[in-house]
Amino acid sequence: MKLCQGQVWKKDGQYLRIVKLERLAVQYKAMISLTTKEGTAQTTSKKDFCRLLKGAHLLSPDKKPLTGPTPATSADAK
Repeated sequence: MKLCQGQVWKKDGQYLRIVKLERLAVQYKAMISLTTKEGTAQTTSKKDFCRLLKGAHLLSPDKKPLTGPTPATSADAK
């Protein structure tokens, strides 16, 4: 599993977003909803964070809710 800053994981009805990724530590934010972005920021070791992610699903970047206007697709441009 490759961790990257900005990844969003879903586990047990909550979302975990990696805020800052260091060599041995991970700072993440646990949120109930991605649209409000309210949650608690926590820091843990990379080993404990990987244990926390067991059974979690990585959300693809296109599955995240958009906060701005939707981008035009090639079908809309015609």
